[in-house]
Amino acid sequence: MAAEQDCRALHDAGSAGALKKDAIFEFFRRLAELNPSPETELEFGNTYQLLVAVVLSAQATDVGVNKATRALFREVTTPQQMVELGEEGLKQHIKTIGLFNSKAKNVIALSEILVRDYGGEVPEDRDALVELPGVGRKTANVVMNCAFGAETFAVDTHIFRVGNRTGLAKGKTPLAVEKQLEKKVPEPFRVGAHHWLILHGRYICKARTPECWRCPVVDLCGYKPKVMEKGAAKPKAKTGSRA
Repeated sequence: MAAEQDCRALHDAGSAGALKKDAIFEFFRRLAELNPSPETELEFGNTYQLLVAVVLSAQATDVGVNKATRALFREVTTPQQMVELGEEGLKQHIKTIGLFNSKAKNVIALSEILVRDYGGEVPEDRDALVELPGVGRKTANVVMNCAFGAETFAVDTHIFRVGNRTGLAKGKTPLAVEKQLEKKVPEPFRVGAHHWLILHGRYICKARTPECWRCPVVDLCGYKPKVMEKGAAKPKAKTGSRA
């Protein structure tokens, strides 16, 4: 929903033509040069904890999730331990996170399934992951990428915005943007691409006012109303422009 709202906003924000193949390569080359080993900002100690953290991060910030899970992850490292903690015990750890009641229910349920069907291990299979309670395609893609090194593209609101705004991967839905990224992101950047794009959207290509004045790919970006001075307001796009 947030991603689709971003798309509607971008349609009024300035036209961005699709980036060409050489520009896409240079786009990622620069981001990789600045951050050669990008990582998720979620804190975890093993694949199971990563899965739990990503489930909890839906409609929440990584900072907020990390604060809630530090004590939890000292106590719980396996699905069996989570089942033993129980739903009420889990709620006490994560009550500062939005939607914590439903998230606690899902985490306990997925932990029971992992114990029962997978020997307490997280399956290295996206189709199996999305069958777990509380795990959608984006969450499964994050786990596949971060835990197993798969070339997956977890399209959150940041990646959706950056893809559409820059012209890197245009689409009206997160899945459409994901499919564009699968098609267009070149080697050797495919494994790290989702991290670079999230970080770029979170810290530079921000939703309300992109910090174009310090963007390392500003000359490659197709976004029209660029903000080229720190503290300046975002220029208004011309009437009738399309993203």
